[in-house]
Amino acid sequence: MSNTKWWQTAVIYQIYPRSFQDSDGDGIGDLRGIINRLDYLGQLGITAIWLSPVYKSPNDDNGYDISDYKDIMSEFGTMKDMDELIEQARNRNIRIIMDLVVNHTSDEHPWFIEARKGKDNPYRDYYIWRDPVNGGVPNSLRSTFSGSAWELDEASGQYFLHLFSRRQPDLNWENSKVRQEVWAMMNFWLDKGVGGFRMDVIDLVGKIPDQEITGNGPKLHEYLQEMNRETFGKHDVLTVGETWGATPEAAKLYSNPDRNELSMVFQFEHIGLDQQEGGEKWDLKPLAVNELKQVLAKWQTELGNEGWNSLFWNNHDLPRIVSRWGDDRQYRVQSAKMFAILLHLMKGTPYIYQGEELGMTNYPVQEISEVQDIESINMYHERLAGGYTREEIIHSINAKGRDNARTPIQWDASPNGGFTTGKPWLPVNPNYTEINMKANLEDPDSVFHCYRKLIELRKNNPIVVWGDFELVTGVPDQVFMYFRRYEGQTWLVTANFSREAVALKLPGIGQAGELIIANYSREDVDFSQLQLQPYEAFAVKL
Repeated sequence: MSNTKWWQTAVIYQIYPRSFQDSDGDGIGDLRGIINRLDYLGQLGITAIWLSPVYKSPNDDNGYDISDYKDIMSEFGTMKDMDELIEQARNRNIRIIMDLVVNHTSDEHPWFIEARKGKDNPYRDYYIWRDPVNGGVPNSLRSTFSGSAWELDEASGQYFLHLFSRRQPDLNWENSKVRQEVWAMMNFWLDKGVGGFRMDVIDLVGKIPDQEITGNGPKLHEYLQEMNRETFGKHDVLTVGETWGATPEAAKLYSNPDRNELSMVFQFEHIGLDQQEGGEKWDLKPLAVNELKQVLAKWQTELGNEGWNSLFWNNHDLPRIVSRWGDDRQYRVQSAKMFAILLHLMKGTPYIYQGEELGMTNYPVQEISEVQDIESINMYHERLAGGYTREEIIHSINAKGRDNARTPIQWDASPNGGFTTGKPWLPVNPNYTEINMKANLEDPDSVFHCYRKLIELRKNNPIVVWGDFELVTGVPDQVFMYFRRYEGQTWLVTANFSREAVALKLPGIGQAGELIIANYSREDVDFSQLQLQPYEAFAVKL
């Protein structure tokens, strides 16, 4: 394709630095640890690393509360380490994507420290302040982390807005000085040679708090076009927006190349399918596979050529997919590979979250004292006060809590899984002796080698990147099948989304040609009479 961008053929790997690799024995992953593991990532075959925040931060929300955008958190290392990581990654043809957190800062950021000094401080208007209404909060906006989104500043008698933790005050994007500060900071990183930005809750920066509008405010796209013009539009980089409420129509606004905004967005429609209608993420219901098929197919087809898809099951905020919708015990390897095959052969840019390629699982907790994540802790106390039982709340945390994804990477069977020689900041999953990188590399049939092969297939087959997508209907609910078609070639991807075997009869398709990839050993595929094993997945050429 003539106007191809590198990120359209890319595979991105997300690193959560605290949990990736500790190099100095303090129990916290660091930049030096990432540098030491770049050869492993090179072996996997990825194109770029999305690095969760490594900026200076008091760590109220694990680095998503930034006190200095141009410095590195001391636990992670120094700016010299950061420069070396960018360079060492580049030497292996891997780009570094920075996590851009500009909806809010830390309350320890110098701007907020100044803003707190009084109503006439020049930095006051960098944040969102309102007078009390009837002696209380300005309105009923709520924080994502429970409670009101307004916090009283005793000294001035005004409230400031925080859509997340009270230690994460929201920036006022209507102030052009704030936007100029953000552009300067982004250009600082672009000049260092980063490969782009993943933009944290970027759909909130156009908020109009007085009207209780948070996502997709009226000026949002104006701001993004200005950002593109002033910063990354001059560079060949990837930009992906975290947009929780995006529909395909909204996604086209963000990612249509003619609009000069972002490369793509993360949409989360599929991620909410095991949540009760009208409930919060903690209110669980079983996944209906049919709904998942409809949602993913919609995103595959409706963007057309006016947008670009991101493909993901996991990230630092989501539980591990093999525990969530697979079987992390009897069929752990099969279901982990099934999720990989199903996703990586779709159209879009795939994201792998650290440890996903090893088949890592959730780590259930028994007590709230074992939990580190601020969101889970706040929810626990709020729900306990609201009459939920302790058991119900812990059940929800084990299903959906963010610590699930944050336990340290399991490198080998040595103590702490080879993550640290010290005491890890979050306990390593006890199954590390069985599930680890070393065991995966040594087993040619492992989850890792399945991911490596899928990345290779994407690199070598334009049909994976550019092919049209068509969902196969008229199959049992738990069977997810789709065609990819490109320049006279047709691939068919089939996945059994259940721990029961299932019989299929599709005489119209008949005998398949070459088997491209599979998670069970198979001689041939005959669609006129096909028996699918539990969590079986494969792709064939027709």
